[in-house]
Amino acid sequence: MDFQHILFAIEDGVAFLSLNRPEQLNSFNTAMHLEVREALKRVRQDGAARVLLITGEGRGFCAGQDLSDRNVAPGAQMPDLGESIEQFYNPLIRTLRDLPMPVICAINGVAAGAGANIPLACDLVLAARSASFIQAFCKIGLVPDSGGTWSLPRLVGMARAKALALLGERLSAEQAEQWGLIYRVVDDADLRDEALKLARHLATQPTYGLALIKRAFNASAHNSFDEQLELERDLQRLAGRSDDYREGVSAFMNKRTPTFKGH
Repeated sequence: MDFQHILFAIEDGVAFLSLNRPEQLNSFNTAMHLEVREALKRVRQDGAARVLLITGEGRGFCAGQDLSDRNVAPGAQMPDLGESIEQFYNPLIRTLRDLPMPVICAINGVAAGAGANIPLACDLVLAARSASFIQAFCKIGLVPDSGGTWSLPRLVGMARAKALALLGERLSAEQAEQWGLIYRVVDDADLRDEALKLARHLATQPTYGLALIKRAFNASAHNSFDEQLELERDLQRLAGRSDDYREGVSAFMNKRTPTFKGH
């Protein structure tokens, strides 16, 4: 597939995916959904990819759904938005959450609607100081999707989550950081460099173990304490049998820099 609506490359262990419909604030239409799906398939299949970095081109990260792609004209048949969620957004969120590697999201501007919730399925979110998050669904009579009703209460608490969803007010990047919605705010001019620096660092780390860490934290949302203890035991057993663990211990004992392979 030749990509028209995204930029995609894999280099030095980092898979770089940038939404590239800047004139539409990188809002999703069907074509961009299909390209993102193909790119994520390549990330899974390419053994060279050890970290995924997602960002957007232009002045915004993502304005969510391109409403012109499913405009409702007077008298026209109403769309089945549940089908759109089932076909595109839910698989995207599940893929990002389950991808066996760290996923970094760099928010370079406004993140609205689904564009505000897709980052919450990633593992580390950096935002430019001028960036903002808007749960815009309520402004057109819709419900937060792309995992928003699951992620928001767990990250910022139920009271703030409901306020964001019911009022649709703009949340600044700095406030999002203070509330625990994202990892870190950086100056606008430094966003991409800082995100790439973080991605390149993680690509040199024991990414098999990092994938297990991600798996453990994801499971903690629904596990009981005892179930989580048992999962930690099982995942530690897997981690302890990895080449990366052997290399990490060997490097530590011999006072040298480890060379991890991600397996």
